[in-house]
Amino acid sequence: MNIAKYIDHTILKPEATAEDVKKLCREAREYNFASVCVNACYAKLVSTELVGTDVKTCVVVGFPLGAMTKEAKAFETTQAIENGATEIDMVINVGALKEKNYVLLKEDIEAVVNAATGKAIVKVIIETCLLTDEEKAKACEIAKEAKADFVKTSTGFSTSGATKEDIALMRKTVGENIGVKASGGVRDFKTAMDMINAGASRIGASASISIVSESN
Repeated sequence: MNIAKYIDHTILKPEATAEDVKKLCREAREYNFASVCVNACYAKLVSTELVGTDVKTCVVVGFPLGAMTKEAKAFETTQAIENGATEIDMVINVGALKEKNYVLLKEDIEAVVNAATGKAIVKVIIETCLLTDEEKAKACEIAKEAKADFVKTSTGFSTSGATKEDIALMRKTVGENIGVKASGGVRDFKTAMDMINAGASRIGASASISIVSESN
């Protein structure tokens, strides 16, 4: 297997500079990762740097808290796509899930899906570390109903990241036709393979080169 094509090569830390992002893009070209995942201000830079490759430009929306209005998330999505994004990783309204306001949660996801339809795939970050297993399953069910392309574990900015148990639960809930992304704390080849064997079809990582190097 080519593990590099599972990996979204990621830099989301607030102190990241344009030079840091350009370095990430050079690495992505060299290793042929699935995408480069960045904050929205770098969408245009990344899409320009990746011209001529099949590495996608992935942009986070509603990041990292998810507590914005659905209209704000839709606007972020539209702007990111205009700037070259072909993948959108959006954070759900966790509070809506917690209070069982499933109508709002679905509308939140649909706003991004509708803004992206035909232009970019949408990955829905449910922030598993804040949820019960019942809430994780419900979030995945609603993401599927809203026609998202992926469900994703974590932002990497909360209390913990991906676990293979969460990946297995998410995969069981959404079935085989939706992607599952493991993100947060995946720093070595063994952990990456644990996630893939549990059902992950994509890995979000900043330690991407180490993961690939360990696979050889």
